[in-house]
Amino acid sequence: MTDNLKNAAPWATLIIITGMSGAGKTIAVQSLEDLGFFCVDNLPPVLIPKFAELIEQSNGKIGKVALVIDLRGREFFTALSESLNYIKDHFTIHCEILFLNANDGVLVQRYKESRRRHPLAPDGMPLDGIRLERKMLEELKSSATQVIDTSVMKPATLKARIISRFSHLESSMLSVNITSFGFKYGIPIDADLIFDVRFLPNPHYVDQLRPHTGQDSDVYDYVMKWPETQAFLTKLLDMLHFLIPQYRKEGKSQVIIGIGCTGGKHRSVAISEYLGKMLGASETESVSVSHRDADRDRH
Repeated sequence: MTDNLKNAAPWATLIIITGMSGAGKTIAVQSLEDLGFFCVDNLPPVLIPKFAELIEQSNGKIGKVALVIDLRGREFFTALSESLNYIKDHFTIHCEILFLNANDGVLVQRYKESRRRHPLAPDGMPLDGIRLERKMLEELKSSATQVIDTSVMKPATLKARIISRFSHLESSMLSVNITSFGFKYGIPIDADLIFDVRFLPNPHYVDQLRPHTGQDSDVYDYVMKWPETQAFLTKLLDMLHFLIPQYRKEGKSQVIIGIGCTGGKHRSVAISEYLGKMLGASETESVSVSHRDADRDRH
């Protein structure tokens, strides 16, 4: 055992995504990205040990990695077994091999629909390349920790299967980002949910409140004192307490909630601050609050 092995982070996970061309590796990568994995497509197997060193040296910043290894790099493919053995001997990185498979008929049909050529039969019939590829991957398939046959799977089913299989590696904490904004400056393009609070009484029309923001206690109390505000917050929190677990179940690692008023200074800021306090009390979410437009007209 080397010194590197003693210092390695035992929580680090490396997933090798491989299998038959056309069996769904792209969907697998996208699914693992949604679970917070750092993904690299078509990495030559000889570089896997170097990647393991980067994981170890990242000091926890890179803890979950997925690498796609397939026959596009076939001149390097024979080095995969040697590279994985090297990792096993020199690092304490948990390594799994996800092998995606499908029957010949389905793969031929997928190649016809995509109008792509098989990497092992660029000038011939796809079935010839599929059969050759299957023979070359036979030994690797036998050593895989997870084999998924996608012959009769829809993309959404495959995604759900992968999320179910690997979600235990993801933190149970869902990142909830709440941001206030002003509609007159545009809607945040990255928001998953948008709520309009322009129906609430506006502190802008109270002279002593106008210069301040919803983070100031006087403005915050003004927004919160109205019955319609309390009724709205009760309904909104009930909705969010329902929606957030559904997002987590779907495999999302982050939800962005936009709260908008006219200028993004008073009502939306106060409501965002309140939601941050209420949702932040949960032990299953990591909550942050930001205010995009609150200081725009102070300059």
